[in-house]
Amino acid sequence: MNIVLLDSSQTQSEIWTISNTRQVEHLQTHVDVKVGDSLKVGIREGRRYLTEIVEMTEQTIKIKPLQEEKVPAKLPVTLIVAMPRPKVLRRLIMDAVTLGVEKIILLHSYRVDKSYWQTPFLQQLDHYVALGLEQAGDTQAPQIEMYKRFKPFVEDVLPGLISTEHPAYVAHPYVEQSMPAGIVHGCTIIIGPEGGFIPYEVDLLIKNGCQAVSLGNRIIRTETVIPYVLGRLFSG
Repeated sequence: MNIVLLDSSQTQSEIWTISNTRQVEHLQTHVDVKVGDSLKVGIREGRRYLTEIVEMTEQTIKIKPLQEEKVPAKLPVTLIVAMPRPKVLRRLIMDAVTLGVEKIILLHSYRVDKSYWQTPFLQQLDHYVALGLEQAGDTQAPQIEMYKRFKPFVEDVLPGLISTEHPAYVAHPYVEQSMPAGIVHGCTIIIGPEGGFIPYEVDLLIKNGCQAVSLGNRIIRTETVIPYVLGRLFSG
């Protein structure tokens, strides 16, 4: 936890109160904070501050803001991912949020098990988003959307995300064109399921404006490929 996230309702007075049990236990047990220590705090969907701890109990930590700090910038990217296995979904969301992804879309495809859409993890996305924001020191959550029908999404929604200044790339190991690196504009990146998109899906994506690009001939796990792709696209 590199920042403590508070709701705006907790910051209505001169002294703010941290009362979330998880946050209080982490700060007291793992960080060993004391009265007088400084603490980085962010208001969810708002600003970020350096604060000072002025009072502590077993259940709460009271702080006062000292100065405003800069919130990390987002990556201008829409990340579209075929719905992964539930345990991978948890890590994927936290990592994408930590890396600063602006928008995340979870999509069904032929090789996605329908049971993945029933996972209780989908009801806990906000928790994983909060963990990712706390790790990155960020306050702005990405927009998250879900589409359970592949073809209607690709034909009706995806074209609206693509422009000359904002291209879309689908990661596909069986093409010659390499994924670009060090881009200076935003983009949409599409990652398939563990078994890959089927040829029909790749063809439909290309037909609707995507560029199929390769990262090489290695088949990479979903949770591994996302930080790799984002690092490649936005390096330099």
